[in-house]
Amino acid sequence: MSMYDFTVKTRDGRDVSLADYKGKVLLIVNTATGCGFTPQYRELQELYDEFRDAGFEILDFPCNQFGEQAPGTDEEIHTFCTGRFGITFPQFAKIDVNGEHAVPLYRWLTENTVFGGFDKSPAGLMMSQILKKADKDYAKTGSVKWNFTKFLIGRDGRILARFEPTASMKKVKTAVKEAL
Repeated sequence: MSMYDFTVKTRDGRDVSLADYKGKVLLIVNTATGCGFTPQYRELQELYDEFRDAGFEILDFPCNQFGEQAPGTDEEIHTFCTGRFGITFPQFAKIDVNGEHAVPLYRWLTENTVFGGFDKSPAGLMMSQILKKADKDYAKTGSVKWNFTKFLIGRDGRILARFEPTASMKKVKTAVKEAL
């Protein structure tokens, strides 16, 4: 199974084959509009502006599984993101990334990557403490731990890297440049 075998839903409910993105470098991100990491939308848009002409796409999948921080309809979420952050990259229908209702794309992503750990920043230390309280073994699974987890996909459809929400966007940018 490859990334190109999956179909996802657009905000308006149409099916889109990820095979449409063959040959591009992709950054797949689960997002939320009411999260402490929501300002990353600005940095994601800057990354998209810089590299989209070189064959780079960001695929944005809103998810309400982490603290219910992505409330609202797909259209309300999109209006917020375009109005507040000016995003122009593709934003898909709200999904589940973990659990029995996780979309197949995210099952594949999480089964083929490992949790990389949070950095030692205050946000990373806080995330570790919160998740450890809920599940002392949280770090042992590949599940998505929070909003703004990013998966970098190469032009051949293979997973190149996984970035946890606390990873520096400079690190993400360097990996995108190398993939292009």
